[in-house]
Amino acid sequence: MSSPTLVDGRVAVITGAGSGIGRGLAQNLAARGCPLVLVDQNADGLQETAEALSVPVLTKVMDVSDRWAHQQLAAEVREWATAPIGLVVNNAGVALSQTVAGQSTEDFEWVMNVNFWGVVHGTDAWLPILQEQDSGAIVNISSIFGIVAFPTQSAYNASKFAVRGFTESLRHELHGTGVRAICVHPGGIKTNIVNSGRHHVDNLGRTDGGEQLKKDFEKIARTTPDQAAKTILRSVDKGQDRCLIGPDAKAMDLLQRVAPVRYFGLIRRLQPLVIR
Repeated sequence: MSSPTLVDGRVAVITGAGSGIGRGLAQNLAARGCPLVLVDQNADGLQETAEALSVPVLTKVMDVSDRWAHQQLAAEVREWATAPIGLVVNNAGVALSQTVAGQSTEDFEWVMNVNFWGVVHGTDAWLPILQEQDSGAIVNISSIFGIVAFPTQSAYNASKFAVRGFTESLRHELHGTGVRAICVHPGGIKTNIVNSGRHHVDNLGRTDGGEQLKKDFEKIARTTPDQAAKTILRSVDKGQDRCLIGPDAKAMDLLQRVAPVRYFGLIRRLQPLVIR
């Protein structure tokens, strides 16, 4: 456990702020007096988030896989900000369902570019500023699928396992400094990530374009974006380096520890009881 990060009144940078966890974080951080830098590729969603806030807001419609866009935004924020940066949350993500054998390079690169390289580029852009301050935290959103692997989720798993390894390595490098790196593993959160994903076939062999998968996700996603945001911020406030969100994430994490090789055999047997 690290020392808590000072958040209130400091600037917070959030990608994927147009909906879901990103919007929940923006709302909670605004209530704590944080000027906000909000990023999303969805201009309408981004505007909707920003218009509901009563703090200074800088919005940027941006593809997080664009390295130079991150660098340009960081330079812009240096001029815009009137307070130190407290948090950088690399949250933007996309989803894909497809087998390894059937997967296209285009789909795989799309997932990795957003989910992994978006995190890397975001970290590269903001880390020098945080190190100059010797304060602040980089919060990278992995997933419970960065702890356990599912069939037809190889690209998503690869991206989220990569985020976990990248963030944990960064955390070790920052030991003894005032800057923190926190890895977040959400379980099922009521967001649009599944609805807006690319779905070719799911782990039950269904090829309906993800229609049944979306319905199943609605059933099992019990945690709201606001609850997820509050859990993340509690972890930041407590100085925690790792954050599991939701009872499903905690259960999967425990299962992986108990049965690190055979966990999916148990999941396969339980799945018909959970999804009906």
